[in-house]
Amino acid sequence: MFLHERTGSVALRSLAAAGRPVRDPARVFAVTDHIVDTLPGRTGTLVPGGDAFLAATREETRASGIRLFDVDDPDQGIVHVISPELGIVLPGATLVCPDSHTCTQGAFGALAWGIGSTEAEHAMATGTLRMARPKTMRVTFTGALQSGVTAKDMILTLLARHGAGGGKGYAVEFAGDAVMALDLDGRQTLCNMATEFAAMTGFIAPDDRVFDYLKGRRFAPSGAVWVQAVTAWRALHSDDGATFDRDISIDAATIEPMVTWGTSPQSAAPISATVPDQASSALTSQGYTQALDYIGLSPGQPLAGLPIDAAFIGSCTNARLSDLRRAAAIIRGQQVAPGVTAIVVPGSMAVRRAAEAEGIDRIFIDAGFAWRMSGCAMCFYAGGPGFAPGTRVISSTNRNFEGRQGPGVRTHIASPETVAASAIAGVIADPRMARESIAA
Repeated sequence: MFLHERTGSVALRSLAAAGRPVRDPARVFAVTDHIVDTLPGRTGTLVPGGDAFLAATREETRASGIRLFDVDDPDQGIVHVISPELGIVLPGATLVCPDSHTCTQGAFGALAWGIGSTEAEHAMATGTLRMARPKTMRVTFTGALQSGVTAKDMILTLLARHGAGGGKGYAVEFAGDAVMALDLDGRQTLCNMATEFAAMTGFIAPDDRVFDYLKGRRFAPSGAVWVQAVTAWRALHSDDGATFDRDISIDAATIEPMVTWGTSPQSAAPISATVPDQASSALTSQGYTQALDYIGLSPGQPLAGLPIDAAFIGSCTNARLSDLRRAAAIIRGQQVAPGVTAIVVPGSMAVRRAAEAEGIDRIFIDAGFAWRMSGCAMCFYAGGPGFAPGTRVISSTNRNFEGRQGPGVRTHIASPETVAASAIAGVIADPRMARESIAA
């Protein structure tokens, strides 16, 4: 089980007030990530009232004997990023956290899902949770992705074609050649947004890439136990001929770089497309009008070429090392467009150090990006730092709800490559064009 300071602190305080101990502190980990300051030299939070959450987390984890990765810990980072880095999540494990994007960790063949603070309290006290068994769904991406198309584009395509409620009541297995060809960072991106599909969780059968990634990590098994574990993990796959309550198949070759145009992740379209009309949007007339009024767009308006005010690369969806590498490859030797605020927040301090060792930080800084410490940062607005009302942001995050990145902020979700290309162009830009320009 993982806790973070914004909701985990509530569960810990409530448990302590009820006089119930944590059943097995060694199975519980905590991190400060959601409301922490990400500016260099940070000491805490810039969110009004946030110090109380940090203080409660520190006091209660200390009292309960729970391992805390605090702001000054070299292993600090976003919960769903550091868990795999440290080998805490393992194939076949059951892992919960009071955060809806816990399903990210299904990329390692774990059953991982988000819970509420009350459920977190129950899980800590008893080591158990009661839940209804979900239905089963398999989402198969056949074939191969085009160059310049990513896991983020895969999940946005699923949402655009099948809706934000398409996975409600299901545990979703992602399968197919295009899925298994993804590296572990890409698989995490895919599973991360299963919650935007309303799925209970998303997961991928573990393979040698998973085993190679986890071997030697701090909390992973070692020695003879590692050998036994891998033998058991190899059996964690759906049987040939297994039937599912629902099957969805998508030809990966048909996917283009995607960008959202509305106020739900399902309101996404290929970057070469225009804003759809209401009949093509899967939204009610009222919902469609409200979304376009908020985002400031009109039916038929091209997505590519739309001017932006800010670009943000970060979050548990797309702030791992490979994400930063790909974005930096597009940015190298170029400058952020005048008037565009560009920010990079690595997903963990380990990612930040690795990026700096490769010189990736200098590429971003030289181009005009702010280079931050790790944390959730501007993935969501909690009353602290954010973008000004009316700002149009291209973002590598997972949600584009009204006010998600600040009151009145207009968010367009895309891959890190699309964010990078757009920051340089000053408008929403196709990353494939940027790649061709670099190659030329």
